[in-house]
Amino acid sequence: MIQIKSPEQIELMRESALIVSRTLGMLAKEVKPGVTTLYLDKLAEEFIRDHGAEPGFLGLYDFPNTLCMSPNAQVVHGIPNDTPMEEGDIISIDCGAVKNGFYGDHAYTFEVGEVSDDIKNLLRITKESLYEGIRQFRAGNRVGDVGFAIQQYCENHGYGVVRELVGHGLGSKMHEDPEMPNYGKRGRGKKFAEGMVVAIEPMINMGTQRIKQLRDGWTILTADGKPSAHFEHDVAIVNGKPELLSTFAYIYEALGIQSNEEDEFRKEALVL
Repeated sequence: MIQIKSPEQIELMRESALIVSRTLGMLAKEVKPGVTTLYLDKLAEEFIRDHGAEPGFLGLYDFPNTLCMSPNAQVVHGIPNDTPMEEGDIISIDCGAVKNGFYGDHAYTFEVGEVSDDIKNLLRITKESLYEGIRQFRAGNRVGDVGFAIQQYCENHGYGVVRELVGHGLGSKMHEDPEMPNYGKRGRGKKFAEGMVVAIEPMINMGTQRIKQLRDGWTILTADGKPSAHFEHDVAIVNGKPELLSTFAYIYEALGIQSNEEDEFRKEALVL
C-alpha cells in the first residue's frame, strides 16, 4: 500500500535526505587511491551520528555496515572491506540515514583518480538516465513511464539495464510501495499522486544486464565482469511535479564541479 506523505512529513524526509547528501559530499574528498572502503564506512557512521541521525543501513535486514560500497563490476550491496581502492576504479556509495522517523537513501558512483573514457561515458549516461526517469515522476503518470524513460535512454546507448533490482517508495520504512523498476512500458503500473515519495535509482551495466550474487549473500556483480554504475535520488511529488529531496550539490562542491542539472527539480535555490 502506497503511503502518501503530508507537506510536513515531506519536509522531515528532506532533512533526512540532506543528511545523506552531506555525508556523500564529505566522502567525496576522501575517495582516492589507497583508501579503503571500510575507512570510508567509519567516517560515514560518525558523520551521520554527529548530525543527529542514525545510519539507515546498519543492521537493516542484518546488513553489517553503514554504507553499501560497490566497486567496478559490483552493482550494489557491496560490503566495506580493507582492500585499498586503486587508480582507475569506480565506486558506488549508497548511503541511508534515519531521523525523526523517516529515511533518506541515495547513491553516487565516484571516480577513483583518473578513469577511462568508456567508464566516464557509462557514469554520464547512467546519471542522465536518472533525470530522464525523474521527469516522468509526476501526478497522473505511472511506474512504467519512469522505467521506460530510463530503459530507453540507457539501451539506446548500448548499456544493460538490471532487472532484478529496483527503486522503491520511501518513508518511515526504507522500502515502501511502489517498486520502481528501471525498465517498463509507458502507461503501465501504479499511478503517481501528490505526496508520493520514492527513491529512483538506475543500476546500469557496461555489458550484459545479467547479474550474479556472491556467497556473502549481499554483493551483486555483473555476470560478465564489466563495470556497473548506480545513481539514486529521493524525489517527492509536490504540486503535481517531481521535487528533489536529496542533492548531489555537496559532492560537486567538494569536487569543484559546476552543474545545473538539478535546477528544474527545485522550487528554489538550494542553500549549501
